[in-house]
Amino acid sequence: MKVKKLIALGTAAAMALSMAACGGSDGSGGESVAANLPSIDNIELGTDYQDITTSIKVLTNRTDIVDTVYKGYAEKFMELYPNITVEYEAVTDYEQALNLRLPTGDWGDICYMPTSVAKSEMSEYFSPLGDYASLNEIYNFLADKNYGGIQYGIPNGGTAGGVIYNKRIWKEAGIDKLPATPDEFLDCLQKIKDNTDAVPLYTNFAAGWPMGAWDQYIGITATGDPDFMLNNLAHTKDPFAKREDMSGPYAVYYVLYEAVSRKLVEDDPASSDWEASKGMMNKGEIATMVLGSWAVEQCKGAGDKPEDVGYMPFPITVDGKRYASGDGNYSYAINNKATEDNQIAAMVYLKWLLEESTIFVDEGTIPALKSEPLPDSLSEFDGVEIISNNPAIEGEETLFDDVNNESEVGINNNDYPDCEILESALYGTKDLDTLMAEWNAKWTAAQESLGVDILKY
Repeated sequence: MKVKKLIALGTAAAMALSMAACGGSDGSGGESVAANLPSIDNIELGTDYQDITTSIKVLTNRTDIVDTVYKGYAEKFMELYPNITVEYEAVTDYEQALNLRLPTGDWGDICYMPTSVAKSEMSEYFSPLGDYASLNEIYNFLADKNYGGIQYGIPNGGTAGGVIYNKRIWKEAGIDKLPATPDEFLDCLQKIKDNTDAVPLYTNFAAGWPMGAWDQYIGITATGDPDFMLNNLAHTKDPFAKREDMSGPYAVYYVLYEAVSRKLVEDDPASSDWEASKGMMNKGEIATMVLGSWAVEQCKGAGDKPEDVGYMPFPITVDGKRYASGDGNYSYAINNKATEDNQIAAMVYLKWLLEESTIFVDEGTIPALKSEPLPDSLSEFDGVEIISNNPAIEGEETLFDDVNNESEVGINNNDYPDCEILESALYGTKDLDTLMAEWNAKWTAAQESLGVDILKY
């Protein structure tokens, strides 16, 4: 394969880690215990901290496998650390629930960090895991959960931004070449509608979060620029405007809008069903879904036709080249309000999950360790450059979050704007140009309010 094996995360000036300055309490309102925590890269599994006896709770959104696969991970770990008991709790409506539970401090020991937690707020809730510069040599996708050179979260592996599709259905529709542009993709969806009984593109609108997944494609996938998301976007003038070459954020949202407007999606998006959609993809009742590569294994495992489930690059070409963003999944984070023993035990279990468990093979995702190979699910990304976002420059670590939140556009932290695109297309209330002009106006107002230099890239 020509796909890059390792994800280029760029470099950033990293300050020395000062554990005593970053952390929570011992759970009883006492002094910070962060000064006594190890850095995750300094833990020797199977040897260190065998004397700790405690029980830790891990929160997860995976309600489907929490009592099977995840329970198996815990049991395997406890063979190595019999004095540390690991229990999982599955949480429905994960983001909403965690936003309510985090401020209490009494939620458990490890969670997936909610996307709504701003960089500047991470130290309020989570333990420092080590310094960015050191951990970036070991793990992928760290830039987003690094603040001031300190790492507060490590992703559960990563995904490449692409499109899940049923290979048999695409072949039956008469498609012999994968699309490379938005209009080519829409033409393929029309062929599927005309020549098969499958839903061309399933939006999973009712679940909400799959709509927000479209935001994952507006950066590297749509621009080829690793600085676009965390550095340039906050400064960009009218970033959602249409580009002549049909690259950039507009091109991503154009695919969604036009697919809905042309009735190439499920008949009633409001009644769509995420769990059922995985089996429908496996059986060929659905032809296409725009989701990260993490969903490939779930669709393959949802029926008896795993060989029919494939994964293609998102259909945007930039200056004759294809890109895919290598992004981290939800990031594991540790509760800094837990006791010292629980924080350390949680870090030991986290290191074991990232480095010794089979989770990345089981889920078909890009491993957290940079030394591990890409998953088989990306075999069709030959010639596609997979890169990850560069971290924000020093002094502007929160600038994207600030502009994004002030504007209420809500990229990657609010599903509603993407839902509005679908609803506008479904009911014909606004065209895409009008919607994108509104987003640009909100973005500009936020930039001006925050005194951000507005540049034309």
